[in-house]
Amino acid sequence: MPSGRKLAAILAADVVGFSRLAGLDEERTLARLRTLRSDLVDPTIQVHGGRVVKRTGDGAIVEFRSAVDAVRCAIEIQTAMVERNAGVPEDRRIEFRIGIHIGDVVEETDGDLMGDGVNIAARLEGVAAPGSVCLSEDAYRQVRSRIDFALVDLGETRLKNIADPVRIYGLDTSGRRQPSPPPQTPALPGLPNRPSIAVLPFANMSNDPEQDYFAQGIAEDIITGLSRFKRLFVIARNSSFSYKGRAVNLGDIGRELGVRYVLEGSVRKSGSRLRITAQLVEAATGVHLWADRFDGELADVFDLQDQVTSRVVATIAPRLEHAEMDRVLQKPTESLDAYDHFLRGLSAFHRFSSEANTEALESFRKAGALDPGYACAHGMAARCYGQRRGFGWTGAPATERLEALRLARLATALGSDDAVALAAAGFAFLIFGEIEDGASQIERAQELNPNLAWAKHMGALAEVLLGRPERAIELASEAMRLSPQDPQAFGTKGMMGLANYCAGRFAEAYRWSESSLGERPNFFVSACVSAAAAAMMGAEAERDRALGRLLAARPGIRLADAAGWLDFRSPEHRQLWRDGLKAAGLPD
Repeated sequence: MPSGRKLAAILAADVVGFSRLAGLDEERTLARLRTLRSDLVDPTIQVHGGRVVKRTGDGAIVEFRSAVDAVRCAIEIQTAMVERNAGVPEDRRIEFRIGIHIGDVVEETDGDLMGDGVNIAARLEGVAAPGSVCLSEDAYRQVRSRIDFALVDLGETRLKNIADPVRIYGLDTSGRRQPSPPPQTPALPGLPNRPSIAVLPFANMSNDPEQDYFAQGIAEDIITGLSRFKRLFVIARNSSFSYKGRAVNLGDIGRELGVRYVLEGSVRKSGSRLRITAQLVEAATGVHLWADRFDGELADVFDLQDQVTSRVVATIAPRLEHAEMDRVLQKPTESLDAYDHFLRGLSAFHRFSSEANTEALESFRKAGALDPGYACAHGMAARCYGQRRGFGWTGAPATERLEALRLARLATALGSDDAVALAAAGFAFLIFGEIEDGASQIERAQELNPNLAWAKHMGALAEVLLGRPERAIELASEAMRLSPQDPQAFGTKGMMGLANYCAGRFAEAYRWSESSLGERPNFFVSACVSAAAAAMMGAEAERDRALGRLLAARPGIRLADAAGWLDFRSPEHRQLWRDGLKAAGLPD
């Protein structure tokens, strides 16, 4: 008979992939687990006033007086395990998952506990990531202001055999207060060893708010012009434009992006007249190095942009040769109408949705029709087709593939010295199966413009497909440094996950893909990597959760579809990809 009900903080813990570890070496695994219990787990529980209610094979149910005691105990165990696992091969590490809930329990006469309080804690442990702690909302409320570690809201989750969804929180034991960035990504990047600059979005000073696309297009063109200088370090558009509409100190921007200089300005377009104002600031000191106004006819737009670019370069890198200046200051088109459609296309493209992508494609195609020699317009149209297939926004019928490849070939023929055109075309080649052509065009784009972050991101994909995952990791890391505040960083993180998977580092692949999915939950590549990596690690709960997310993102997908989606040139990587997806449970 039960002796009564009470409120208790319950900690549930078990070993990730214990069956797999025991299968590899049962005797040694059991000996290591006994040592961990006697040297670490049980003494830590005792220090924090916990009581082991029962052992569950490789796990335990523990009662605490308060959620704070339970969480502090969990933090101490998990941080100690990081040190214990240092130097141990990933496939041999013992890692704990821990779930914590505070709720009503029934205490039996023998001291056992039963009820929802125990059941929810056990289910939370099942959805926790390896080496992490997962809290219910009830436990979170008790500890949120009383521990010095980051707590991340993971949203409402349906737990097995629990009637109502439970809001859950992840506890990051690797850093203090603010969640730590993913591995290999510095929290605050240092200054590079060459002149470095970020161009903020320009203010639209026209009377028409709809001209905002034009002001942002001018700023983006200036970024492109500056980034062609190989001896400058220029932050990517996506990161610098993430500050649009935010009141942020320029010194903070310099520190967050890791640059010495910041350029800000405005654009006023009135009839056929155009005025661009710009000022260059040393971020750390706030000192204005120069400010100027550039007036002219709309037809002079490219000359005005070149004047701004030249003034910036002359100020921050005066030793650049005139030959280099002449090479990079190029007029992309003679048609102002084509240029206007191109800027409208860029504005839509960066909104990053199926509808916006279609709008961008139409604008780029109009620009290419008005100026058939406009390489960038053709390249970006091809990139839109590639993006439609990559994100499942279309079935990519054969006719669409042929049109994308036609545009890509046209862009490379017309824009042999245009990094944007080559990189965009190269992406379309990759997505539609022309891997070698795509890789060569993207490599050429990187040579022309070493600051083009998305070219490095695409280069990472090319290197993975060609069987060179270590080089892919290098390029993805460079892309993240060039765009450290990128709202679309999920893509680069996804490439880090894919590359690490092909390199056989499954735990690292899982962490990167989960970070990617945290920003875009339906990103197909990362959903596949997460499921496959978890399966290869033997982490059953993570595998099941990742598979459920993958099937939700692509209902009805079969193993053959997912296995054939990426065209790996390496037979070893092709087999590894298929094996992981099969082990994850994708149906044949």
